Amino acid sequence: MRQFSGNRYFYFLFFVLCFLLFASCAVQKNSIKHDYDDLLNTPSLQSAHVGISVFDATSDKALMDHQGNKYFTPASNTKLFSLYAGLKYLGDSLTGIRYFENDTALYIVPTGDPTFLHPDFQKQPVADFLRPKKKNIYITGANWQDQALGAGWSWDDYNDDYSQERSAFPVYGNTIKWVQTQMPDNSFSSFSIPDVDWKVNFSTDTASKKFFVKRNLAENTFEITQGTEKYKEQDVPFVTNGIQSAVELLKDTISKNIFISHSPLPAYHPQLTILRSQPVDSLFRPMMWRSDNFFAEQTLMMVSNQVLGFMNDEKITDTLLNTDLKDLPQKPEWADGSGLSRFNLFTPQDFIFLLNKMKNEFGLERMKHILPTGGQGTLGNRYKADSAYLFAKTGSLSGVAALSGYLVSQKNHLLIFSVLINNYRGSGAQVRDAIQKFVDGLRRKY
Repeated sequence: MRQFSGNRYFYFLFFVLCFLLFASCAVQKNSIKHDYDDLLNTPSLQSAHVGISVFDATSDKALMDHQGNKYFTPASNTKLFSLYAGLKYLGDSLTGIRYFENDTALYIVPTGDPTFLHPDFQKQPVADFLRPKKKNIYITGANWQDQALGAGWSWDDYNDDYSQERSAFPVYGNTIKWVQTQMPDNSFSSFSIPDVDWKVNFSTDTASKKFFVKRNLAENTFEITQGTEKYKEQDVPFVTNGIQSAVELLKDTISKNIFISHSPLPAYHPQLTILRSQPVDSLFRPMMWRSDNFFAEQTLMMVSNQVLGFMNDEKITDTLLNTDLKDLPQKPEWADGSGLSRFNLFTPQDFIFLLNKMKNEFGLERMKHILPTGGQGTLGNRYKADSAYLFAKTGSLSGVAALSGYLVSQKNHLLIFSVLINNYRGSGAQVRDAIQKFVDGLRRKY
């Protein structure tokens, strides 16, 4: 019987091991490809643009990538970039106002803080500070250098509660709550919170059975259509007119003489005092949990004011992309703070980089606290089995679906993932089902 020599046996064993390793890698590669093939083969996605990137942070290696370097409109996944900016520059608590006062007057420089008189925040340090004052109050809007509506926003969303105008000095979330209630005599009464002196007309459409308030496009004139509901509410954004509307509303709220100052500070340019308002995470958590566009937009404006000394989203995004975020795999087109704009263009690899950077700079536990998990927030109807294992941001526009975040797998690996889908046709629910199936597979397998 022929015997292998020592050298021949070594080479034979080496060949077998290489073959097994190659076969194993091929099987693993085919298996990984199969994981996202199921997503790509979803009927609603046959003509869609799909990008997938998954990074294993535990083993520090890329797990899968399909068009991860291609650009997509990410919808509300854009808020992750605004969140990073806020975490980086807004400190532990928000700057409510900067002010100076002398014997006769109080001068306020607004900071873009969206929590002032917002119904979500019961404690109002700025309002409590202003109410006892016995002097005139002057507010400047000179540090506002932007438009009320973001670039690329759909103009006909102006009446919807997710499309508030941005401003230097927000009050009541730049929204008026209109209420219809049935009276004891079965008639209906309509009123606003807060009470406003703005013009109100009542619709002559008596056939309608639904309460609805429509604001004039360019001014604070409202048309109310009364319905048959015993109680109904509708939040309608108001026209900010710079800081004019805020001043009008604030006069009634704190019962003070308030004036608009057209110079940034008094002539002698004193040192401004900072008055803090809310803990930053009390803003960031609802911003991400309910995907609050207004909070995200104002977060970016506050960062701009903090870093640049004025509020302008184009200037602050350009600054951030050339400093803190200069190492992104692909340089994005960052158009607004919320993701309402279809001008936004980001890649899945950008989101992987950003999420990993936030984990390293601010800690995974803080990110878990801010982002919704399965069964909560915008994930309220999904991923319930993955609650406490998945922490992610959703994104939705017409034809757009996105999900990016952190996933702790059953093998206890921390996976960072991003799925961006553009231009799908058909059922949005079917697309979200397919994304959930893909994420569930990641959790079980890796």
